[in-house]
Amino acid sequence: MNRIIYSLILFIAFAFQIHAQTDDVIVSIDNQQIDAQEFEHIYKKNNSNLYNETEKKTPKEYLDLFIDFKLKVVEAENLKMDTSQAFINELAGYRKEIAAPYLTDVKFDDQLVHEIYRRMTHEVSASHILLSLDQKASPGKEKEVLDRLKAIKEEILNGKDFGEAAAEHSQDPSAVNNKGKLGYFSAFMMVAPFEDAAFSTPVGEISEPVRTSFGYHLIQVHDIRENKGEIQVAHIMRNVPKVATPEVKAKAKAEIDAIYKLLLNGADFADMAKKESQDKRSAVKGGEMPWFAAGRIVAEFSNAAFALKNSGDISEPVETAFGYHIIKKLNERPVASFEESKAEIENKIKRDPERRTSSKKAFVEKLKEEYNFSENSEAKNSLAGKNIHDEQAIPKLSLFSIDNKTYGTSELSKYLQEKKISKGAYLSVYDTWVDDEITKLQDSKLEEKFPEFRYLMNEYHDGILLFAISQDKIWNFASEDSTGLEAFYQKNKNKFQWGERFKGTIITCESAEVREQAENMFAEEMTIEEIADQLNTEKEVITFENGAWEEGRNHIVDYYVWNGSEPKDFDSATTFIRGDKIPPSQKLLDEARGLYISEYQNYLEENWIKELRSKYKVKINKKLLKSIDAI
Repeated sequence: MNRIIYSLILFIAFAFQIHAQTDDVIVSIDNQQIDAQEFEHIYKKNNSNLYNETEKKTPKEYLDLFIDFKLKVVEAENLKMDTSQAFINELAGYRKEIAAPYLTDVKFDDQLVHEIYRRMTHEVSASHILLSLDQKASPGKEKEVLDRLKAIKEEILNGKDFGEAAAEHSQDPSAVNNKGKLGYFSAFMMVAPFEDAAFSTPVGEISEPVRTSFGYHLIQVHDIRENKGEIQVAHIMRNVPKVATPEVKAKAKAEIDAIYKLLLNGADFADMAKKESQDKRSAVKGGEMPWFAAGRIVAEFSNAAFALKNSGDISEPVETAFGYHIIKKLNERPVASFEESKAEIENKIKRDPERRTSSKKAFVEKLKEEYNFSENSEAKNSLAGKNIHDEQAIPKLSLFSIDNKTYGTSELSKYLQEKKISKGAYLSVYDTWVDDEITKLQDSKLEEKFPEFRYLMNEYHDGILLFAISQDKIWNFASEDSTGLEAFYQKNKNKFQWGERFKGTIITCESAEVREQAENMFAEEMTIEEIADQLNTEKEVITFENGAWEEGRNHIVDYYVWNGSEPKDFDSATTFIRGDKIPPSQKLLDEARGLYISEYQNYLEENWIKELRSKYKVKINKKLLKSIDAI
């Protein structure tokens, strides 16, 4: 993890202050204490939304991993790895980025949240035409593109088909094939201005030009329907390449039809998926796919899936651009209620600069009240008419105070130097200076005011230290410690084995005549080099590939040695092999270096953890641990 932010000294000072005031420490390592709230936050975050539910852990199981992780961080801190300038700079740089959403006034207008939820309950089908334009384009270029798009719209209104216009004019690369059709989509699936226009344009009509970060769009709305929610299905797939010949396509269709008949006759869908499906990712799970909404997957597949009425129903073979599918419905769920969705909608608005309505002025005014801002109006007015570049220095005055700290002309001068402002009137920068100082104060209190921000910064802080010390102690060390790796290999040389292999040569000839010549030369016990020298005099008519292959590693070897199917574009008249099967044997270090380095890293880490657990004192509050609910 290399996204890390935060002021280390401020956090530690704050953390110890909090721990000193509470008795909810769940674990302490050396002099570091972790409270139950922080542990619970990290536990739930790392045990939610797992691809495999079997990977979930109880709080007690997770605590062991958490302690191992924290021990490494403590060791890194004791080695002063958190004091390097590179670490400090990276931490501070990313903190600035992640703090940004907390330093604006994001207004979650009830009407806006309700409108977005309304969109979440519906799906729009639309097409678009895009004329690309950089966000920094000149006004002249902007007008030129806008005029072109208006002319295209006029053509369509005068009778030209929208799809044909998209194929001809749109600079969306996919328009050549899909004629601008985007299928169905719901809220948060398109950039905000595009979504706004699509949901506000009546069915059958064309929007006015819409500006997004990509350029200008025309949008034609075809349909709007209720969002069907999400569905979970399993599928069996026979792949058909885009450039497949009619014969290949017909073969795949015959195979999927045969599978469908077996299913109708009672074959188990999951077993058939594991054996027959060419979607390897889902096949291992019996064909099970992640949940999806109608607009998130190709229409042919989606329409067939959502047409299934009952859980357990299967579709007839369905053709998509990827091949043929048989779909089994597993489950379905509707769009979540407004109450369940509200927090997620607000978070998405907060993270999207195009959706959020930020007001710097409102934000600063709110902070002024919170931090007891007061201003010396008389002193401020005395700055009127004075310019920054004047030789005569301004008198020392107290100008305003926030959070019991006073700011005067001395601080203003420092601000001007930092910002490298040397021209203009003092009053022209005064309000900006006040805003910046209040924002800076808010920035310094983010860890104190927002627990989720503090937790995130702590994760980033620990993550970069973990990466640095693991690289030093384990990853790089294992790769560079040739003596230790050799010793480890000698103790574990039977860990990685070759299966039965064919060891020999694959010979490929230009013609059957060349093969006959080569066969005769082999019969005379000539070497490969001698045969190549004699036959490849004018041009290369014969090639040799030497190696040792397990079953499944080479189609040609499989065909000759293990009675595999005949490889595609293969001619047995010109390609043959020479060699023998060899029995299983252990892999040499050079043959499995990557595997042994990985095992050596695991070995080093296990020993390192043991050392750290002996070196540092760990205390666990078992009563508190039991109070944390498992996910």
